[in-house]
Amino acid sequence: MIEFYHVFKQYVKDQYALYDISLSIQKGEFIFLTGASGAGKSTLLKLIFKEELPSKGQILVNSNNINLIPQKELYLLRRNIGIVFQDFKLLANRTVYENVAIPLVVRGERKSAIDKMVVKVLAQVGLSHRKNYFPTHISGGEQQRVAIARAIVGNPKIVIADEPTGNLDTELSIEIFKIFEKINANGITTIIATHDRHLLNMFPKRTLRLDQGKYTPSGPAEATL
Repeated sequence: MIEFYHVFKQYVKDQYALYDISLSIQKGEFIFLTGASGAGKSTLLKLIFKEELPSKGQILVNSNNINLIPQKELYLLRRNIGIVFQDFKLLANRTVYENVAIPLVVRGERKSAIDKMVVKVLAQVGLSHRKNYFPTHISGGEQQRVAIARAIVGNPKIVIADEPTGNLDTELSIEIFKIFEKINANGITTIIATHDRHLLNMFPKRTLRLDQGKYTPSGPAEATL
């Protein structure tokens, strides 16, 4: 599903954000990506959906070498990847329904199809009753659930979340992680970057650990390359 082969990333000469990363994530896996702040977690995630390019090395997603995907075809890669950010990135002047519908509108789906898919995912995340609210009128936990609904509304094969509970308290964080477990149970490969040790202990999954840009496999079900 996702393979890194000797991947390096430099933003500054002689300093590596990622150093010689080789790893493999299988279809349908639930993966935690962890490490201290500045360890390279966000950079690694950005490489998967080609927001950043590696300085050296190869990255395969669904057997496609993403280094070779031209800009005009990048949407084909990203259509299969749902992304959830720590700061939600919702449009304040759009309702919950409209925020979730955005990927489908951009894709050019018919209105009837959009309505069916949006209603379905809002029910999945427990927000059917909030569909006509604006983001500023709902809680932080609800805003993150809207962001998750937006990420999965297009039926992606992969969901990536970068510190999705960083702005939430423990109780809400647990709720969010349970939603990700349900998403993963539907066969969607799920990758979550987090430094929250308590949540890592509560939800034992395969863990990929970064330390100053270097990868160390740890946790249950370690995979060999």
